Amino acid sequence: MGEPSDRQGKIIKLFKEAIELENIRELDKAKRKLDEILELAKNQHPEFYFEACFRLGDIFLQEDNYRGAVKCALRAMMTAPSEELYLLGAERIKAILMITKENGRTTDLGRNFESTLALIKENPELHAFLTALIEIVRGTGKEIPKEIRTEKLREALEILID
Repeated sequence: MGEPSDRQGKIIKLFKEAIELENIRELDKAKRKLDEILELAKNQHPEFYFEACFRLGDIFLQEDNYRGAVKCALRAMMTAPSEELYLLGAERIKAILMITKENGRTTDLGRNFESTLALIKENPELHAFLTALIEIVRGTGKEIPKEIRTEKLREALEILID
């Protein structure tokens, strides 16, 4: 019975360490701590998994790795433990795409998403979103698929179309 609380305690300790490392710009070490959290939280603590994905995505943004940030956001949304967190994830993806566009790096999002597409295939909305995102940044798509019902995800794609 003590194992879950031990796991939870370890995750919380790793979060603290990751934040401290991020604050002193030790980003690679912070990413390793967050990867450890993802492994510990997987399938057992979806709220920690969700937050670790986004914290990792934030580090990728600091490193100008926009594709990595999108991948993390989609992983978080795929495992979101509630509708509220799913919608928060959509809001964060919208922000990531806005930052990507402002930095003139949208073309970075047109490649190397095969593993992410496979990971999110169980969620028709996220799969349609990523497929549309790739097509839009490649210049082969201009439409927002009807499978995308979440308004913030639709708005995120509109940022790229404008």
